Amino acid sequence: MKELQPLHQNVLLDMSQEKGEQRTSGGIIIPDTAREKPQMAKVVATGQIENSEISTGDMVLFRKFSGTEIDFEGKPYLIVPYTDLLARIVETESI
Repeated sequence: MKELQPLHQNVLLDMSQEKGEQRTSGGIIIPDTAREKPQMAKVVATGQIENSEISTGDMVLFRKFSGTEIDFEGKPYLIVPYTDLLARIVETESI
C-alpha cells in the first residue's frame, strides 16, 4: 500500500467533499466547476513540524489560494505549507 507523507513544514489535507447537484433557492443548478473551493479540510498527515498545534484528524481552515492540488490513487488532496493554516476547527459545548 502506498501513502503520502508530506516533507518539511507541509500538511496534507483531504479535499474529498460531497459531490452532487447543488441548486440555488430559485432552482438554478450550480455545476462543480462554478462552485467556490472549500477552505476547510481534514488533516491526513503532517511533515516534520516542531511544536505543531494540529494533528492528524483535525479540521483546519486554510488560506484561500494556498497549496498544491494533487490526485493520489483517485482521491483529491491538497498539500499546504503549515504557515498557510489559519485555524483549527474544534467542537465546543454550548452553555
